[in-house]
Amino acid sequence: MNVIIRSATINDSETLTRISFASKRYWNYPEKYFEIWKDELTITPTYITNNIVYVAEMDGQAIGYFSLVEVKEDFWAGRVFVNKGFWLEHIFILPEHIGAGIGSNLVAFLKEKCKEINVDKVNIFVDPNAKGFYDKIKADYLGEELSSIEGRKVALYKLQV
Repeated sequence: MNVIIRSATINDSETLTRISFASKRYWNYPEKYFEIWKDELTITPTYITNNIVYVAEMDGQAIGYFSLVEVKEDFWAGRVFVNKGFWLEHIFILPEHIGAGIGSNLVAFLKEKCKEINVDKVNIFVDPNAKGFYDKIKADYLGEELSSIEGRKVALYKLQV
């Protein structure tokens, strides 16, 4: 498996959006959730320009990505309180590559990038189906938070760099 990780360009926006939706659909969520998540899962050229986004490629094809976002002030996103700091906002892998170590490679790369910009911890809202992955990479579980989906919670983790 020859995976390279490179900076995303604005030309990657449609591909990364497809990866977001495909990866999230892997968990068989009700289709109505995707209407709520539509803006969150859509990666625009502006999003790529304004954030730290890296793409994992195999044989010249994008198979996953992550985005690191700096939140400059605490704020409420609906019912969810978001602390200022750095957040791993997205990490998505195409379903056929889930479980192949791509996510772990992206996290290792993320940690190196964080060290370069003097970031010592990253906050993460974690989908319930991904908790095992974050436990495996030794992120610290901090508790449960409300989700953008009524009656649903997500885990809050902190990853020490």
